[in-house]
Amino acid sequence: MSRRLRPFASVRARATVAATVVVALALVAAGAAVLLSLRSSLVDQVDGQADSAARKVASELATGLSYEKLDLSDDNPVRVMDEDGRVVAHSEDLERLSGKPVKDVRPEPKAAPTRTPERSDEPEESDSDSDSDDAEDAEEEKKEDKEDAAEDAAEKADGSDDSSDGDSLEPGEIDSDTKITERSATVDGDTEDYRFAAVRMNTESKGDVTIEAGASLTGERNAVTTALTAMLIGLPLLLAVIAAVTWLVTRRALRPVDAIRGEMAAITASEDLTRRVPEPDTHDEIARLARTTNETLAALQTSVERQRRFVADASHELRSPIASLRTQLEVGAAHPELLDVAGAVEDTVRLQELAADLLLLARLDAGEKPGQGRVELAALTREELSLRPADRIPVTTKLESVEVAGSRGQLTRVLGNLVTNAQRHARSRITVTTRDDGAWAVLEVADDGDGVPPAERERIFERFVRLDDARSRDEGGAGLGLAIARDVAGRHGGTLTVDEAPGGGARFVLRLPQVRPEGARGTARSAKDHRH
Repeated sequence: MSRRLRPFASVRARATVAATVVVALALVAAGAAVLLSLRSSLVDQVDGQADSAARKVASELATGLSYEKLDLSDDNPVRVMDEDGRVVAHSEDLERLSGKPVKDVRPEPKAAPTRTPERSDEPEESDSDSDSDDAEDAEEEKKEDKEDAAEDAAEKADGSDDSSDGDSLEPGEIDSDTKITERSATVDGDTEDYRFAAVRMNTESKGDVTIEAGASLTGERNAVTTALTAMLIGLPLLLAVIAAVTWLVTRRALRPVDAIRGEMAAITASEDLTRRVPEPDTHDEIARLARTTNETLAALQTSVERQRRFVADASHELRSPIASLRTQLEVGAAHPELLDVAGAVEDTVRLQELAADLLLLARLDAGEKPGQGRVELAALTREELSLRPADRIPVTTKLESVEVAGSRGQLTRVLGNLVTNAQRHARSRITVTTRDDGAWAVLEVADDGDGVPPAERERIFERFVRLDDARSRDEGGAGLGLAIARDVAGRHGGTLTVDEAPGGGARFVLRLPQVRPEGARGTARSAKDHRH
């Protein structure tokens, strides 16, 4: 599948989806909290209405009104029960409660008069049928009474009738506690859910009674439904607006990134490292990214130009000894008696040294890391100088034992290059010194030549750079020795600088991190001065 066709392949799409999902979750949580709070508030209002209606009836009973004179014409359905759980009064339009009929108090059944059967000449009809009907009626009445008793017991268990619960009340006293239940009720033919408040009180003539008054939940549920509907309609619209705004804002914010990407693609295609990506006139992460990209391009351009210059200079340096060697060989082939063997050998050695220098620079540019072996600079200096018997000027040493970590071969190459450079420019004296300088091990090579002008003290470490004065006196140097020495110093975590020697001339100072020998921290051994 193509990257362009993958879902959420762009940062813009992922940011839009993430923002929309987070906002959706927040809105759903907030909406649920609002709905629950709204429902709780409305239910509390309904409970307050029911309690107020129940206490209003209780107040009328407390004044001694009879059940027939109670004002039960309000919108709130009311029923009054005595201490036995029998309904003694209720609103006229209250028909059913919890699916069961609301019954008025029934009078006590009276004993049926005893009838003496009259004799008749006609055959009397058997009373078995009528007796059977009376028995069935009595059985049905008992069954109905049991159902009523069970219903009253259930209502008491539900807390709807508490005439026998709690502390006894004084005559005319209304209980301060209100018990709330939620039940369905049929009022004037309409069945709805109600919240019923049950209040207990005591009357002088009727004893303990319980007044139940209900308030409809229809208004509460309509309000909650309306709020929920508004949320369900508004939430998708709000999420759509948020997604659109996030998409546009993200696109605007990432427009500089797209410009940077486009310019980088053009630079890659054209291979023109002089071009730079546009930098936004802001101080945000994208502006820093653009600046860092331009710095990287500048470093890459410098590296490429340095590499090109290196190849060109190397070709130029190789051309001279190769041309000279070829000329000598051609002359020798044509006139053997004229063959300059010494010159041919000199050109061959020069080619060998130049090839070795180029190979070492290539390894250093490739990031070759020095070893971690211990190198004692005083011993290394003695060994290297002992292998240079053909030097033009004797070398004086002042050696103090110091150890560094690194490549013995590369450090030997540094010392050799510095001494060779001093041999080219010194008049009569060259001094090599090793010393302890706290955390650093220092190697110094000083001569009494003309020295290096301050303006040229950094340029001489560039590759294939030779000062004009040096060119006229140079005996084959390619201008790579000091460049190699500084690169090796940098790879070992040190520095190589040049300044003026105490007696005039140039002094090259190599500083490398010192490794202290175990058991001899802070101790140094000095060797006597001697000449090689």
